[in-house]
Amino acid sequence: MNRRDLINRLIAGEPVERCGFWLGNPDTKTWPLLHKHFGTHTEEELRVKAGDDCRWICPQFYDDAYRDPAGRILFDAGLDREAHAAPPLANCETVEEVNAYPWPNPDYLHFDSCLRALDNAGDVYRLSGFWTCFYHNVADLFGMEEYFVKMYTHPQVVQAVTDKVCRFYYEANERFFAAAGERVDGFFFGNDFGTQLSLICGPQQFDEFILPWFVRFTHQGRVHGYQVVLHSCGSIHPVIERLIAAGVQCLHPLQALAANMDAETLAHDFKGRIAFMGGIDAQALLTSGTPAQIRADVRRVKRILGPNLIVSPSHEAILPNVPPANVEALINAANEKE
Repeated sequence: MNRRDLINRLIAGEPVERCGFWLGNPDTKTWPLLHKHFGTHTEEELRVKAGDDCRWICPQFYDDAYRDPAGRILFDAGLDREAHAAPPLANCETVEEVNAYPWPNPDYLHFDSCLRALDNAGDVYRLSGFWTCFYHNVADLFGMEEYFVKMYTHPQVVQAVTDKVCRFYYEANERFFAAAGERVDGFFFGNDFGTQLSLICGPQQFDEFILPWFVRFTHQGRVHGYQVVLHSCGSIHPVIERLIAAGVQCLHPLQALAANMDAETLAHDFKGRIAFMGGIDAQALLTSGTPAQIRADVRRVKRILGPNLIVSPSHEAILPNVPPANVEALINAANEKE
């Protein structure tokens, strides 16, 4: 069984011989440190050496994926704090203003670079699709505080902006999935619903403004024959039942120190109904623990959440403050025979 088959079976909830492993997506400043430690020169060389079962190949990783003649990038206005004194829709109060905003155009999408990367991925599990971080995009366009206030004061405006953002992503995914076909295994997309303690917004607002489109995106991935892997940082325990009901098959990154996101609670409440990816604490353990402590924790999490578990850091963007020796300990323990 190759790595691709293993992870497909693991996420499907089928019996597997071992847990999986994904190194994550280390920060750009981290890669030189890892290469120096492991004696590698390229990302792929290091992943092969680490026994990494997965590759995240997202259309948005490629500069030529969106070619707007005016030079705009996707939702750039809401993200560029230096270029804009305030979020572009902070003072928006009508649907007419929403409609007048220069929204991205799916006709400017191009997938050649991403498709080539998928073609060259080898026998590994391919995570792909647009990142579809609509919750973040809407918060950026309004400003987070104004976003939540407008849920009460201007709900029709919030719905209109959400629809504009999500309709773009839906069409982008439709076009990409049609082009990618069986090159992709899992639709991997992310919206951080949680803080360290609970949801960022209230459950009622989550159900009204976020869940409907989330369900549509999850259904979209399933209809195209892909497994659905959701990234959501923070304490999202209160909505995991909703996510499972929506069709999510694997949950990432299991922020280990967030409330009720520890391995024991997740196993007690959800094991056997959803696969897991992540769970190795990146807030304290990977940054300040010893290699021995990290190996012990990886073994513990594998024992509790495995075998339908892909071992990975509890935040995929491994930062430069994580000692490479600790990354090596994570890799070695993840690849131990069970």
